[in-house]
Amino acid sequence: MQVKLYKGFTLIELLVVISIIGALTAMMFPVLGMCKNSARMAVCRSNLRQLVIANKGYAEDNDGYSVPGGLNITTENLQRWYGSRESKYDEFDPEKGLLTPYLESAQLECPQKVRYMEVEPVHEKYEGANGGYGYNFVYLGSRIWKSGYGNPDSSNSTQLGRVKRPGQTLIFTDTAMVSREENGEGLMRYAFIEPYMFVIYGEATPTWVPDPSMHFRHGGRVCAAWVDGHVDVRKSSGYDGENYDGCRPGRYDLGWFEPLDNSLIDLD
Repeated sequence: MQVKLYKGFTLIELLVVISIIGALTAMMFPVLGMCKNSARMAVCRSNLRQLVIANKGYAEDNDGYSVPGGLNITTENLQRWYGSRESKYDEFDPEKGLLTPYLESAQLECPQKVRYMEVEPVHEKYEGANGGYGYNFVYLGSRIWKSGYGNPDSSNSTQLGRVKRPGQTLIFTDTAMVSREENGEGLMRYAFIEPYMFVIYGEATPTWVPDPSMHFRHGGRVCAAWVDGHVDVRKSSGYDGENYDGCRPGRYDLGWFEPLDNSLIDLD
């Protein structure tokens, strides 16, 4: 009687196969991470494009004026581009924003997960409905660029026809702000794009630099929407400054992209 011998895997061969599978899996993780980030960026860019289209719809119904960043923002401050509220202690309701009638969804939320800290007393509620997006408030959503801060005319917005370079004038981006409170420091929602330099009666002031609010949350990049409707992705120029709270915004992926001036958000 002849006995058939069946050859199996040796222990060494099994270990080699397991090692190869492990190496292939390790190689796939970064690829999967990149795919997820690309998908989130695609959704984010779509959201920003919707905001630009909504703003154009608003302008068509309002003599060409861009949506105001906030009505009576230096006084009652109850109506913003993204929501409204009954009192300064209430949350903004995204169902009643100035842009809401022109959007398919009342609130567009950036899909990139951001851990916002709880800030008291009303800061988190203050910006909670903006979805992580900020508006070119100084130049488009107000007349601060012309009238200065605190002037009754400063809450009025600017006509889109005033923009000389629509394809090179920023209107919406990913935004946030870093703050230090009693319970520590961290990111809070913020609904406006801070310029690289403050503007006083039409003139950018190099010696007066605000806290950065562009949030490079997509792997060191920010999604940027422009007045003409196109949306692209920009890389951070790096920021190593310290804000008035003693925080370093650059550690939280906050900063600006080049050129480091106001040329990509002003009207000229």
